Amino acid sequence: MSTAPLFLVDALPRGNTGVLDGPEGRHAATGKRLRPGEGRLLADGRGGLAHAVVGDVAKDALGLRVVGRSLLPPPAPRVVLAQALVTGERGELAVELATEAGVDAVVPWRAARCVARWEAGPRGDKALSRWRSTVREAAKQARRPWLPVVEEPVTTAALVGLVAAGAAGVVLHESAEAGIADVALPADGDLLLVVGPEGGIAHDELDALVGAGARAVRLGPEVLRASTAAAVALGALGVLTGRWGRVP
Repeated sequence: MSTAPLFLVDALPRGNTGVLDGPEGRHAATGKRLRPGEGRLLADGRGGLAHAVVGDVAKDALGLRVVGRSLLPPPAPRVVLAQALVTGERGELAVELATEAGVDAVVPWRAARCVARWEAGPRGDKALSRWRSTVREAAKQARRPWLPVVEEPVTTAALVGLVAAGAAGVVLHESAEAGIADVALPADGDLLLVVGPEGGIAHDELDALVGAGARAVRLGPEVLRASTAAAVALGALGVLTGRWGRVP
């Protein structure tokens, strides 16, 4: 049984009827060409879902009849990806795949060896906006009721603080001897997953992260790209933590 397409809204309808307008309504009416009687899901990005049936179809909006509601609890543990800045479209690919694989938050990391810098100003703001837009669209594609948050970029010092404050942390590193299955994972709290840049994580950065409580691990004998490593690791973490198998 397939899941109905999902649309993200700021707030769910309060009554038995509602209107899907704005960019989402325009896309649904003209892009998706939805017709009366078709089922849709509306999500507020905070676990709330409204199961709706299309009623009236206008040029840029849909009239909806709400036939059910549900509220999904926050995922546990909360998996936070610290993704080092990656050049060009590979950064957007990294967060897109991570969102589809189940990440709950993304922290852009200004690692020492990053080629991309995201300096403060319009260029950095534009790059961050692209990541946030990519995550939003990927969450819709994956029918996710919880929208992952993309935080402001952090330095290594700030990332070390996040690792120390979290329930656990793992750093993907090609020289690690332990596998990801060897790490004791928490049942709740924040689990930090750290992925370095194309040039690798600097030795002093790795030492600082491990000193804050993270565990250096590797996924296998292959060395993955910075843009795909997080998605592969999230697949493994989803199995190990029992996160998968929840259907709205």
